[in-house]
Amino acid sequence: MALVVIPLAVAIVLALVLGTGGGRRAPSAAHAVPPRARRPLLRRSTPIAAEELRTDERILSYTSYVWLGTRHRRDVALTFDDGPGPFTLRILAALERFHARATFFEIGREVRAHPRITQRLARAGMVVGDHTEHHPQLALLRSERQAAEIDQAARAIRAAGAPWPALFRPPYGSFDSATLGLLRSRRMLMALWTVDTRDYASPGVRRIVYAALSGARPGAIILFHDGGGDRSQTLAALPRVLERLRQRRYRLVTLPELLQDDPPPGGQPPPRSLAGD
Repeated sequence: MALVVIPLAVAIVLALVLGTGGGRRAPSAAHAVPPRARRPLLRRSTPIAAEELRTDERILSYTSYVWLGTRHRRDVALTFDDGPGPFTLRILAALERFHARATFFEIGREVRAHPRITQRLARAGMVVGDHTEHHPQLALLRSERQAAEIDQAARAIRAAGAPWPALFRPPYGSFDSATLGLLRSRRMLMALWTVDTRDYASPGVRRIVYAALSGARPGAIILFHDGGGDRSQTLAALPRVLERLRQRRYRLVTLPELLQDDPPPGGQPPPRSLAGD
């Protein structure tokens, strides 16, 4: 009788082990074949790992700058310059009400003055880019000074708790070949803009709304400001812009989403002389 019970017990144990994958759940059919690797879409509202913000090597292989994203998707990237400042968190609150993502190009000295705001942006899933330490016209500076402006701001952003910036925007749109060389050596991409709302001049809420909406198109990069002065008009205009863009079925994304999800077109014309940032 014992001879029968022992083999039977062994058989039961073997059946349980084989049936359960040795104590682990068997992979589902959906994961039997590894999925095709894709760039992260960065849609969550959690801190973003630094490696997820590294500029796509495909983009840097054919351009040092972008002013327009892909035209294949109804994506628009809202960007804000010159912060952080007194209006930044209120602008963030407006974005969060509409479940919108955005990119903030910050000045190093302002980050040092308001590090918790920069940290809050990063924790909210926004992207923080480099906008120099003191907001100078880079084309008027020697290469060594330009490098210091870029690096000091990047260090301030990282020290505040945001990932090391992979995106850079030159103040006033002012840059030269030295600027592009410095960015290439740092594997940073220069992000310009498609639409300038000129909110820095406080032209009125209606004009800011009109400028943003009239220039919006798939792949557009829209420029606003959250720092550098009284941004109450920007704050008042933003909910109207967000609501209209949603009605037009645009997805409001960060620049990494815009660029990594579907890389921008090649052959973008050289930037014109830009002013007003």
